[in-house]
Amino acid sequence: MNDRISTLDELLSDPMVQLVMERDHVRPEQVRMLLERARPRNAGEPVVPPAHVVARTCQKVWLCR
Repeated sequence: MNDRISTLDELLSDPMVQLVMERDHVRPEQVRMLLERARPRNAGEPVVPPAHVVARTCQKVWLCR
């Protein structure tokens, strides 16, 4: 395995990863499903904190009263 792996497909096709998965009785579909379930629902969208969190934060640095 090298440092240039950038996609899940590349990772799952790596011979060393395949050997470990085989030893552990893990299938690629299981890994994909696990990662899909762990992915945040709003992946890629900016997250804006609620107003009370913003207000509390700016009060600490004297940006708002």
